[in-house]
Amino acid sequence: MAYIVFRYKCDPAWVDAYLKSMRQDAQKHQYRTLKDTLEYIYGSGEVIGLFMARILDLPEEALKYARLQGRAMKYVGLLRDIKGDDNLGRCYFPTSEYIKYGLKNLSEEEARNKPAMFTDFMHAQLLRYAQWQTEANEGFHYIPRRLRVPLHTAVDMYNWTAQQLKYDPLIVFEQKVKPKKRRVIRQAVKRTITR
Repeated sequence: MAYIVFRYKCDPAWVDAYLKSMRQDAQKHQYRTLKDTLEYIYGSGEVIGLFMARILDLPEEALKYARLQGRAMKYVGLLRDIKGDDNLGRCYFPTSEYIKYGLKNLSEEEARNKPAMFTDFMHAQLLRYAQWQTEANEGFHYIPRRLRVPLHTAVDMYNWTAQQLKYDPLIVFEQKVKPKKRRVIRQAVKRTITR
């Protein structure tokens, strides 16, 4: 990380934010507000986008979109991993958010006892993801054309994951929703042909 910060002129505060979020993974198990969750996501997702923007030598104007891309991807990952995180005693979603939908927590038992409420909660989170992703998409033009295919493909796969979660929110308790390699390859080829 020190090499990357020096080589690509990254802000050392990004490393501090990343390490803070990694410490929270080990110590903090609940987030009360969306602001708390977004602070964690800044260090665990958004700064990854910022590092990538620096490595790709994108202009300063692109940093806003790089942050949003990191945020959107991290959010879908957290939704997909609700069961695994709950098994570890973690919940990255704010208590204020799931309480608003009539849930005491995001455990499998609670979700299966209140499927409509859990579905409403998931759909609200997926809408939030879609808004961030739509905004992040506006920054794609900052990325050189030859480098867009991998990012477009990754975004396509996160969108696919979000669609699976929207269709069946309780699937998070049955399997880890992750596209198969052949789907990723097929989408990358399609993106290469149409770029």
